[in-house]
Amino acid sequence: MPDVHVLAIDLAKRSFQVCGTDRGGAVLFNRTVSRSKLIQLLNAQPPCIVAMEACATSHYWGRVAQGLGHDVRLVPPIYVKPFVKRQKNDAADAAAIAEAALRPNMHCVAVKSAEHQARAVAFRTHQCFVRQRTQLINALRGHLAEFGLVVAQGPAHLKQIIELLAEAGAEVPDTVREIVQLYLDQIDVLTRKIEELHGRLRDATRENAEMRRLCTVPGVGPVTAGAVLAFAPDLRAFSSGRNFAAWLGLVPKQRSTGGKTRLGGVSKMGQTDIRKLLIVGAMSRIRWIIRKGILPDSWLGRLVGRKPRMVAAVALANKMARIVWAIMTREQNYRMA
Repeated sequence: MPDVHVLAIDLAKRSFQVCGTDRGGAVLFNRTVSRSKLIQLLNAQPPCIVAMEACATSHYWGRVAQGLGHDVRLVPPIYVKPFVKRQKNDAADAAAIAEAALRPNMHCVAVKSAEHQARAVAFRTHQCFVRQRTQLINALRGHLAEFGLVVAQGPAHLKQIIELLAEAGAEVPDTVREIVQLYLDQIDVLTRKIEELHGRLRDATRENAEMRRLCTVPGVGPVTAGAVLAFAPDLRAFSSGRNFAAWLGLVPKQRSTGGKTRLGGVSKMGQTDIRKLLIVGAMSRIRWIIRKGILPDSWLGRLVGRKPRMVAAVALANKMARIVWAIMTREQNYRMA
C-alpha cells in the first residue's frame, strides 16, 4: 500500500500482527499474517518505516527488512508499554509500536549483523555450559552429603570425591558409586567444552584488534571483552561514558522530586551479562589489593577503606565501563595514569 508510512509488526513465531499507519498516524489496517505472508508483504511494500519491539528474532527480521530497502526501528519493549491502550492483545501491541516509533525522542536499538549475533551465541553457550556444570556439581555434593561425604564448592575439589569414596568403603552402596561416576563423566564433558569455548575466545582476542584493546583494561579478560563486542552496540552511539554505564545499569536508582535528589541502589536496568562480568572483574581487582595488603593513596584504595566491598566493586565497574567507552571510541589502548 503506497499510503503506509509506518509498518508496525508484533513479532511471534508463526502468527504476526501487522499494523499500517499513514503519516498522520491514522491506522490503515491492523491484521494477522502468517510467516510466509509477512515476507511477501515486506517485499511488496514500498520503502517505509518498519517498526518492531527489540525482542527475540527482531534483529533477523530487521536485517530482512533492511535488505528490502526499509527503514528499521527497533523500539525497546519498556518504551512501547505506555502506548498500549486498555487491554493487552496483539492488535493493541502493534498499534502501540507504530505510535512509539514516531516519537521524536525515542531511543531505538541498532540492528545487529549476523556476525554480531554469532558472537553472542558463542558467549551464551559458554555461560550455559558453566551453569550446567555448576548445577551438576551442586547436585552431586548434595547427594554425597546424605552419606556423610562433604566436598568443598567448585570444580577444583572434584578430585576429592574419588578419595572420599575409597575411604568410605562399604558404607556407600554400589548404586551410588555408579551414579557418582555418571555425574563425574558428564562434568568432565562439560569442562572440556567450556575450555574449548574459552580457548576460542582467547584465539579471537589475538586476532581481533578491538578485543586486544579491551583486554588492556585492568579487570577485563577475553570473556568480558567478548561479551562487550557481542551485546553492546557501537559505543559511538553513546554520547559519553556515563551514558554507556547507565545503559549497563551501573548507576543508582533515582527517586528525585521537588529539587531533592534521592538515590537508591544500583538500578540493574541494563545489559545484565556485561554488567555482571564488569562487577566480577572489579571484585577480583579488589580482592587482589586486599590479599597483597596494598592500599595505595588512590581513589580505589580510599574507596575500599571506607565502603563495603560490593559497593566498591560496583563503583569500580562503573569506572571500568567509562574507560571501555573511552578507549573504544578513541581507538586507543588503556594506559595506566
